Amino acid sequence: MAQVGANMEYQEYKWAYSIMDSSKVSACVISMLLIVYGSFRSLNMEREARERAEREREASLLGGKPVPTTSPNNNVQTLNTMQALCFPLGSSVALLIMFFFFDSMQTLVAICTAIIACAALAFLLTPLCQYVAGSAGLGAGSRAACGRYSAPEMAAALLAAGIVAVWVLTGHWLLMDAMGMGLCVTFIALIRLPSLKVSTLLLTGLLLYDVFWVFFSSYIFTTNVMVKVATRPAENPMNVVARRLQLGGAMRDAPKLSLPAKLVFPSMHHQGHFSMLGLGDIVMPGLLLCFVLRYDAYKKATLVCQMGQVPGPRSMGSRLTYFHCSLLGYFLGLLTATVSAEVFKAAQPALLYLVPFTLLPLLTMAYVKGDLRRMWSEPFITPNGKSGADFDV
Repeated sequence: MAQVGANMEYQEYKWAYSIMDSSKVSACVISMLLIVYGSFRSLNMEREARERAEREREASLLGGKPVPTTSPNNNVQTLNTMQALCFPLGSSVALLIMFFFFDSMQTLVAICTAIIACAALAFLLTPLCQYVAGSAGLGAGSRAACGRYSAPEMAAALLAAGIVAVWVLTGHWLLMDAMGMGLCVTFIALIRLPSLKVSTLLLTGLLLYDVFWVFFSSYIFTTNVMVKVATRPAENPMNVVARRLQLGGAMRDAPKLSLPAKLVFPSMHHQGHFSMLGLGDIVMPGLLLCFVLRYDAYKKATLVCQMGQVPGPRSMGSRLTYFHCSLLGYFLGLLTATVSAEVFKAAQPALLYLVPFTLLPLLTMAYVKGDLRRMWSEPFITPNGKSGADFDV
């Protein structure tokens, strides 16, 4: 009788046990780590670019040459209002193209994905290679080993190319996840949102995009377009080359490739069970968190400049930054999306939960602190017209 009661209780609360599965815990932890790392990587790149520009300015003044007027970091793309509005529309067009014409262009998609993922993975691995080179005492001779690229950067590129090559040959999910992680960090670090207005427009548009293509596309296209495109494997380019060279009998067919448009986390407790999280569910909220981290750093630097010293100890409430608030909101949103997927037993548009849980607390906190107007339009411009980039954040 006790055993029957325990089984009934398990069935009743099965969804609660499911959300503690290793695959879902891994998805939550890794996605948050990627956002935190990508945001701090972006902040560090901004500081390094500013220091480099300052050294070039000083060298130009000492040498009697004109001061360069180029942007401190040419690799960074800042989205404007029009781009934020058009991004969901462009994503919808790309999704439809992949849905209708994937069979005829899958080899091209796989090749382009491999090239882009290789560059992103090299970006992710570069700090690791720089650390190894510094630990081995190669830091002094690691600059300009091949043109404008240093030895650690070249090593990271070769390591990334090797990982992508093994992925093409094996199609292993772990290598696909590594490539997806590189894409997440690269996009968060190299794409910036200039204001809370642009952030709100982008995330609201993507929320509507996600909800439509997950919940309502099946009524028009008789299938869930988002899930269909995300889970459809692509033809391995190695098989295409083998057929062209008529090597079909001489080599075994390479496996089809699951494209790194999502992160896959297999369960340790249930064989064949896995959790899947789209890269957009990490990158898009990550862009918002990267923006608020930059604003936190800018606000702190502005306060230091005004006071002439580092602020003293603060209360617990004042230590809660916008980044902390948004990161907590992201965790709660991801938890809510996971619970909803378990309760309804259907794919959920994660942005439906992530956007409100990250954006609404941020807007509320900014309003309470009196920063909402500045963050909405010109967050990095001081009252005297000086750009926030001139401060050491």
